[in-house]
Amino acid sequence: MHELTVVGVRVELPSNQPIVLLKETDGDRYLPIWIGAVEATAIAFAQQGVTPARPLTHDLLKDVIEALGVDLGSVTITDLRDGIYYADLQFNSGATVSARPSDAIALAMRTGTTIYAEESVLAEAGVAIPDESDEDEDGDVVERFKEFLDQVSPEDFETGSEQGN
Repeated sequence: MHELTVVGVRVELPSNQPIVLLKETDGDRYLPIWIGAVEATAIAFAQQGVTPARPLTHDLLKDVIEALGVDLGSVTITDLRDGIYYADLQFNSGATVSARPSDAIALAMRTGTTIYAEESVLAEAGVAIPDESDEDEDGDVVERFKEFLDQVSPEDFETGSEQGN
């Protein structure tokens, strides 16, 4: 398994399809996942530290997990089959729950939980973009993300939206 960080969320044009981009913590592969608009908003809000007046679904789930006294130990993107990504929520209690990766990522960002991907997923859908420097500023990473998105389409990975999971 490989640890991932969330680079950002952006809308791919001209299809207006949101995409979240994850990056290996100790590597140069990026994992693009096409997601729904609601999940894109939830991930972007968490990344920007935006707290809505009333809890969104992912905030509610985080509150329920905390109220039950359970800790989310990790989130793992486990598989990619027929263009659909799969993820698991692993709780410290030993329980595992299947989830859409977009929901798992939004929840992980709210709980400070580490995100992982199986090697098989990165091998199939990961894109190697060598870092120009180990000391990139956030702006440089975002700029490279934008450049990447300008040149990529879902067909490049033979994957599609995870909608319908």
